[in-house]
Amino acid sequence: MKSLWDEGEAQKYKDDPLGMRVYTSQLLGASQDLVLHGGGNTSVKIDDLLYVKGSGWNLDIIEKEGFPAVNLETLKEMVKRETLSDTQMVAQQKEAMFDKSFPNPSIEAILHAIIPFKYVDHTHADAVVTMTNTPNGKKKIEELYGKNMLIVDYVMPGFILAKKIYEQTKGIDWDKLDGMILINHGVFTFSDDAKVAYEKMIDIVTKAESTLIVEKPNLELLTPEKLSFYEEKISHLRRQKVTAKVIDEDEAYYFSTLKNVGEIVHKGPLTPEHVIRTKPFPLVVNRHFKIDLEDFVQGYKEYFFEHSKNSETMLDLAPRYAIIKNRGVVVFGASEKENKVLEDIVLHTIKAMLRAEKLGGWRSLKRKDIFDMEYWELEQAKLRGK
Repeated sequence: MKSLWDEGEAQKYKDDPLGMRVYTSQLLGASQDLVLHGGGNTSVKIDDLLYVKGSGWNLDIIEKEGFPAVNLETLKEMVKRETLSDTQMVAQQKEAMFDKSFPNPSIEAILHAIIPFKYVDHTHADAVVTMTNTPNGKKKIEELYGKNMLIVDYVMPGFILAKKIYEQTKGIDWDKLDGMILINHGVFTFSDDAKVAYEKMIDIVTKAESTLIVEKPNLELLTPEKLSFYEEKISHLRRQKVTAKVIDEDEAYYFSTLKNVGEIVHKGPLTPEHVIRTKPFPLVVNRHFKIDLEDFVQGYKEYFFEHSKNSETMLDLAPRYAIIKNRGVVVFGASEKENKVLEDIVLHTIKAMLRAEKLGGWRSLKRKDIFDMEYWELEQAKLRGK
């Protein structure tokens, strides 16, 4: 991964820490191998305030208005509590804001607050998450990065994650850490210098990328007639018009030829945040589209009822993308914007899965963890706000 740091541009913000935070956040957001469509979050501590990415902002276009200021000590006190519901966390973070006209702070604000450095960067780097999503992924990470990398097993984002890291790091010397890797989730880097935090992220991801190789053969495209048929069936199931779009990349075509592709994609997404866009698994067409679509619907219902706590309302039953065996990969969005989001996420997921197969096989989160994210109140709120 190439660093995009420009010393001349950075000099403009040498006396403006929030401006510097905006600059390096946009550098991180410029790479889809690091973050996709609202993913990741960044922060800077200035005096007694934490300026952290606000809900609804994308890192590639974020400006100062996207960083609500939150009382730092309040956030540090919140992590000491035994429990804190999502609703309580959001309300108390909002109450602790310096200016309540700004967007709500990131759900990771508490975690950013307890990391004892001025600049904190968090991404969902494809290469790193790919390594964690394999058999013995944690061991691979430990061997690759050594003892100076803090490794944290997966838990739900938000208060639970902040609490886990707070307990895990009691008495630790943060100055000796190169960064922090959250299994199945992403990477944190930190420093009192914005450039150092950014370059650490680039170095960590580059190291992971160097271990991964992808094959790229070509196959024939799906016909317009086939795509039109798919659109009709998916639109009916979703109760709104969708447009089918083929992911025209060699990796996608190759992925559709794998004998065990159905098994791979049913093991879960690249990172849990993606499930609210893609659903937990795609449609896989082996036989006839209509029959396989019926199997998808039945499979999603079984997934829902197995993990539901009877407080959730089932979402629509339409797949967001399909693997057409030996023909390619198709996304089904209700708008051009949604198709772009789906195409980006699915292509990055496919690349990660292909790399993971080289490392012994793809392995994501347990279905229960994926369900909890898909039906998490805070994640659903993100979709309603888009």
